[in-house]
Amino acid sequence: MTATATSATAPASTFAALKDAARQRILILDGAMGTMIQQLKLDEAGYRGERFRDWPRDVKGNNDLLNLTVPDAVRDIHLAYFMAGADIVETNTFSGTTIAMADYGMEELVRELNVEGARLAKEAALIAQEKDGRPRFVAGAIGPTNRTASISPDVNDPGFRATSFDELATAYGEQAAALLDGGADLLLIETIFDTLNAKAAIFAIERLFEARGLRVPVMISGTITDLSGRTLSGQTPEAFWNSVRHAAPFSIGLNCALGAKEMRAHIDELSRIADTLVCAYPNAGLPNEFGLYDESPAAMAKLVGAFAASGLVNIVGGCCGTTPDHIRAIAEAVAPHPPRDIPTIAPRLRLSGLEPFELRA
Repeated sequence: MTATATSATAPASTFAALKDAARQRILILDGAMGTMIQQLKLDEAGYRGERFRDWPRDVKGNNDLLNLTVPDAVRDIHLAYFMAGADIVETNTFSGTTIAMADYGMEELVRELNVEGARLAKEAALIAQEKDGRPRFVAGAIGPTNRTASISPDVNDPGFRATSFDELATAYGEQAAALLDGGADLLLIETIFDTLNAKAAIFAIERLFEARGLRVPVMISGTITDLSGRTLSGQTPEAFWNSVRHAAPFSIGLNCALGAKEMRAHIDELSRIADTLVCAYPNAGLPNEFGLYDESPAAMAKLVGAFAASGLVNIVGGCCGTTPDHIRAIAEAVAPHPPRDIPTIAPRLRLSGLEPFELRA
């Protein structure tokens, strides 16, 4: 899909289909792209392909680059998740900003990486839909970048910032535009460790919507970085929600850092206070001593299934360590349960710092 081919009617019909599906059942998000890429066992040459054979920097680990060098493998991963039961897959564009790509000297490739990433996921969606007639959707994945706008990376200079709101907004805007041009049905701002970064992404996306005269669903997913129950920039889940609820997201949720067992209390909190869909895609447990995730599909599905049985979620999937087998097991576990009812929240003045604040009469 090109920019000229995108119209206000196509996103509107997709949004309607997505909302209709969410009313009927708990939607299934895909699992980890990185975990599946690791199984390809690509070396430096495998990442480079012929096109980047002489690139002056090492590129192994730049998973987004694989959209250009091994596109068939990326498409096959998306398709595997769709066939395992996913309604939505994320594009392979977690690091698809000029800020993140600067590590590889590949800033000029950002538009191509994102357009191709969305195109490959959309191709897989159409293949899956043709097989069984069930609509599939593509979420343009927008990661947090490797810089934070709220915290200094230099302990000796607390006032220093490695990036700015304007720099982040520009980078996010470029990425979001390319994802939509490639055919993404919705946008997912994910693994948010710094709420100010997320606000820059929201600002950029809203500006893009105004410029194009169209709107697609936006999912927002934060990450609780440890057992303290806070994001890296210090917010509780409720404070985080208060900070981003003005964006009226299609869903709010959490991913990464925690396994389902450790994430449950925080999803329960969001479920009570958010007047939109709640999404949870935890890791396959906590990492072991080798940094690997070894929670089995059955064990993870039992925990996520309990989220559904308790009426906490509308969308579920998996993050680090999860595979199509995990997604298949999760889909089966939540299938008997209806989606969470969205509560009616009384309008009040709600603010946030690190903690939430609510003004009551």
